[in-house]
Amino acid sequence: MSEQYTDTTTPLIARYLDIEQVTQGGGKLPYTMRYSGKLRVNSERAHRELSAALRAQKLTLFLREDKGLHEIVLVPAAPQPRRSNPWINLAFFLLTVASVVFTGVLYELGEHTPASLNEWLAVLPSGLPFAAALLSILLAHEFGHYLAARYHGTEVTLPYFLPLPFSPFGTLGAFIRLKEQPLNKKVLFDIGIAGPLAGLAVAIPVLLIGLRLSELDQLPAFIPAGDAISLEGNSILYLISKYMIFGQWLPAPESYGGLHPVLYWLRYIFTGQPTPLGGMDVFLHPVAWAGWAGLLVTSFNLVPAGQLDGGHILYALMGKRVRALWPFIVAGLAVLGFFYSGWWIWVFLIFYMGRTNAEPRDQITPLDTGRKLLALFGIVVMLLVFTPIPLRLIQGPFGGP
Repeated sequence: MSEQYTDTTTPLIARYLDIEQVTQGGGKLPYTMRYSGKLRVNSERAHRELSAALRAQKLTLFLREDKGLHEIVLVPAAPQPRRSNPWINLAFFLLTVASVVFTGVLYELGEHTPASLNEWLAVLPSGLPFAAALLSILLAHEFGHYLAARYHGTEVTLPYFLPLPFSPFGTLGAFIRLKEQPLNKKVLFDIGIAGPLAGLAVAIPVLLIGLRLSELDQLPAFIPAGDAISLEGNSILYLISKYMIFGQWLPAPESYGGLHPVLYWLRYIFTGQPTPLGGMDVFLHPVAWAGWAGLLVTSFNLVPAGQLDGGHILYALMGKRVRALWPFIVAGLAVLGFFYSGWWIWVFLIFYMGRTNAEPRDQITPLDTGRKLLALFGIVVMLLVFTPIPLRLIQGPFGGP
């Protein structure tokens, strides 16, 4: 050891760590004490038992690994997280319900606009199927995170829902906020993956039911000036779902233009080209639209960067090595931005806010085999639901004989 101490903390640490160096913090150093050496016991046990012993001294313990040595870092305990006001969560949720119901009504009305309040009230129930379907997916996703966090004793807020009237879905989605750093990578992983899996468990049945209620029809071969149509994007899972219900890959083009079907669909998924005017497509029932939105929300959340669910999952699996992937993720999304400009917004957000991960207090304890397998499953899910071109608006004049 570089220095000798007679305090009670160092002998306690020495029960769990063969101490090679002690550094006293304070001043510009963001810790109280740092001990380097080799752990004598399992890292998970060391963190659990030492954290309990140091709680009375109002110290928080961090376990790290650096240059082949284990580090125990002690910092002053943060103040007890303030209690959230659940009435705020409820108010935002009710506003979101109203916004999503209104969006569902507009989806049903099409170009018709009610002329009076009584007519609006009469058509209001028509927005409920879409709202119930979409909100059930979002609730499942956010409470998947929330319940996983509470199971592990991690302080977390209730979900905050974000209304956005006059938008395709009537909402920007929802989020929860961790009030403290997760205990270890296992906890971070469980919180990160619980939301997408819970949301998909609802979104997939909703989508299949909605597709059953939807109809096949032919897309126009020509879009006149002043008119427009929108085409929802495709993920592998969405393509498979449509095939399960209708027995064909949709939107079915009039021809593959001499390309092998696999090459055609790869190009169409990633570029949205060629526009399949004149071909067959599914005209989505509002419930199917909500199910598709559920897949899209999962796709966005599983982008493996920063504070997104995919970022949590990948950090738990790879640790700080995940930062080496960050430039490739940003570059890939930037390239997709040439086909769907919305990805450039994501590039901006990830570039400025997506480089930091939710690092757990114990950064040494690895994932167990079961969680590693589940992480690989999560990566497969990410590939299945990823939607490179979420929406395309095609304005006339376009197409023709």
